Amino acid sequence: MRPSPVRITSIVAALVAVAGVGAAAAQTLYKLIDKNGKVTYSEEAPKNFDGKVIRIDIDPNANRATLPKYEPKAAPAPAARGTAAPAKTADVGALRERVATRRAALEAAQNNPGEEDVQWVGNAGGGTRRVPTPAYQRRLAELERSLKEAEDELDAAQKNAR
Repeated sequence: MRPSPVRITSIVAALVAVAGVGAAAAQTLYKLIDKNGKVTYSEEAPKNFDGKVIRIDIDPNANRATLPKYEPKAAPAPAARGTAAPAKTADVGALRERVATRRAALEAAQNNPGEEDVQWVGNAGGGTRRVPTPAYQRRLAELERSLKEAEDELDAAQKNAR
């Protein structure tokens, strides 16, 4: 059953009226459900209504959400080749931390690409799809290489520690 345009207009008008009174501390709205299941909203409690009446108290100030500002984490700088400490003297705990940090940076980049990391390309049959940009692919490759390097250093240090 499709709602009539008159009913849609009255519902929208009721919601606009409720939303437009945002300066008030609290509002009361009544949800009326007749014996056929038809739902109507009213600002006043009905007299002699043959159905269910549900009082809805609305506090406009309670419905405000503040979202945290998104600040992407900077990926750790990859270690320069040949500058790492020799595996024999490396601290295994520090190397584990380095692996964990680089793994987290890679996972964050893979799971949360920014708007600048993807582009929308049209499909032959219509519509669009997301495609990673070349810069994003290079960044992921560098993060993967950096993680692999840290894992190799950790493996070597663990073998030498035995």
